Parts: sequence; C-alpha cells; structure tokens
Amino acid sequence: MNKDRNIHIVIPCYNEEDRLPFGTLLELLHSEPGLRLTIADDGSTDGTRDLAQRMHEALPDRILVHGLVHNMGKAEAVRQGMLKTLEHWPDAEYIGYFDADMATPISEAFLMRQRTEPREPMIILGSRVDLLGTTDIQRSPYRHYFGRVFATMVSMQLGIPVYDTQCGAKLIRADHVRKLFDEPFLTRWLFDVELLWRCMALVGRNGMREHVAEVPLVRWHEQGGSKVRVTDAIKVPFGLWRVAKHYRGRVRK
Repeated sequence: MNKDRNIHIVIPCYNEEDRLPFGTLLELLHSEPGLRLTIADDGSTDGTRDLAQRMHEALPDRILVHGLVHNMGKAEAVRQGMLKTLEHWPDAEYIGYFDADMATPISEAFLMRQRTEPREPMIILGSRVDLLGTTDIQRSPYRHYFGRVFATMVSMQLGIPVYDTQCGAKLIRADHVRKLFDEPFLTRWLFDVELLWRCMALVGRNGMREHVAEVPLVRWHEQGGSKVRVTDAIKVPFGLWRVAKHYRGRVRK
C-alpha cells in the first residue's frame, strides 16, 4: 500500500472488452487508496464502453470514463484522457498512462515513482530492460530487435541516451500535463517520441537528464492482439523525420 503517493492512470482502450481486467483493477484500487483510473475509450465498437461504465459504477469516486466520439487513435485517446484526468482530479501528483493489455501491471506505477524519489521528474519512463535476476521482461525476439533499432534511431535523432521510448508505462508530473498534452500530436503511434521533443522544447537538451527519468520495469509480459499494423512500421522512418522537422526549431541546448 502506498498511502502517501497520489497517482492517476489513464488506460487508452479500443475494443478491449476481452482484455480489460475488471476484477484485477478493482482489487488494485481497493489496495491502493492513492490510485485513480481514467478509462479513455477510443470509439470502441464492442462492449468496452459498457464494461468501463460498470467499473465506474462500482467505484464512481475512483474511476472516470472518458469516451471519444469516434476512433481517433491511441495518441488522441491518451491526450484527451490526460487532460480530462487533470480537470477531474486537480490534486493529482502524477498522471500517467498504461496500456490496456496490462503487459505491465499498473502497480508498477508506484515502484516507478518510488525509484525516482526524492526527485520530482517531469516525465518518468518505464523501460523494458531484461536484467538477470532482477527484472522479468518477456517479449518476442522480433519485437526486441526491432525495438532496439527504433530506439537507436530515436536516441540519435533526439541527441539524448534514451533506451525505450515506446513502452506503454509512463508518468507525467501533473503540473506539466497541460503544457505537454494541450496540443494534438502529429502522429498516432509516435506520440511517445513527440512527448520527449515537447519536453526538450521546455527544458532544453541539456536539461533532459534532470527532468526525465528512465526506470527499468520489474515486470513486462508481451501480450497478443497489437493494434500496430505492418504498414505502420513501414511508415516509421518518415514519421520520425516529420516529427523531428516539426519540433527541432523549438529546442534549445
């Protein structure tokens, strides 16, 4: 139990009726009094919205449901969910987002925050680093090696040594949420990279080590049913170029 930590998590969902763990999330909320959840439904066509509403009715003070009118992509679901959470719970310390498949359990959010204390980073990144005897990271060789190539490209482009930008476990200090999420993202799937560009525009490249903390996750188990298509992967280099072109002029050293 983490009585002193006030953490709010956005869960972006699109047709996640079969994967959203109703019972597990309710148990976690009962055991963590400082936790609040926002279910950001990205225009689902299955029973996700109904399931989310039942969760809200079970714990109306702890679970918020935000529904997008139609499917707009994960980036917009996260963005709207973050802003809606801040509006609904202005006393939040950190607001984060975790994937609906629970590859990383939401309880990791408290460990991420604990490992960065007493610092108060603007962004805390969960990082999938498989360390012998310390972490339990399970992912396919293909996704691991593609992820390493992608991370190297992003690190070189940003000019900072970031290991894992795409892990779906992140925390944002609440007083910076509006600055980072007020503007819609350029891309649906590279918004995590855009988030770092936006942070760098605020603090400068030299300020990133002070304001961003990357924390190895204890557990991450790859789940099936990814919404990312092969055509999305093919578009990655162009997408990264487009993002860099848009933000580079805003960044100071």
